[in-house]
Amino acid sequence: MAERTGLSTVQRLALIVGAVVVLVVGYLLLQGGSDDNSKNSSATTGTAAQPAAQGTATSGDGTSSTTAKPAPPPVPTVRVVDAKPAGGVKKLNFNKGDQIRFRVVSDTADEIHVHGYDLMKDVPAGGSVAFNFKGSIDGRFVVELENHGQQIAELDVAP
Repeated sequence: MAERTGLSTVQRLALIVGAVVVLVVGYLLLQGGSDDNSKNSSATTGTAAQPAAQGTATSGDGTSSTTAKPAPPPVPTVRVVDAKPAGGVKKLNFNKGDQIRFRVVSDTADEIHVHGYDLMKDVPAGGSVAFNFKGSIDGRFVVELENHGQQIAELDVAP
């Protein structure tokens, strides 16, 4: 009786799938993140996009493959220089129900006030403050340096 010395079809298939997974993971790791903010006009320069997260899916035959999940959008940043918004009043656009996230970086100490939502946070000179809240009210809202009476952003929450 002759001996079999080759790999079975299932073993060959498993090797091919494994090689493809290694190539895809290597490609994704080499690509990394992108600093291209041209897709979102509200994106602020100086913030880097984060690389896509990876997940693993298993098929019915027990093999697995790596899939890429979309990266979260960059957090818009409002920059304040000499108690004024650098580049003009920043437009922040969200939909009702969205998680509204933005931050303020300021060289001026003041209270940041999100009107309509009545949220207030102190920002120290040379510091920053982050806002993260549910967009439960639709409309257009002023974000201002409260003590200076200076609008720094316009928050639009679409219905």
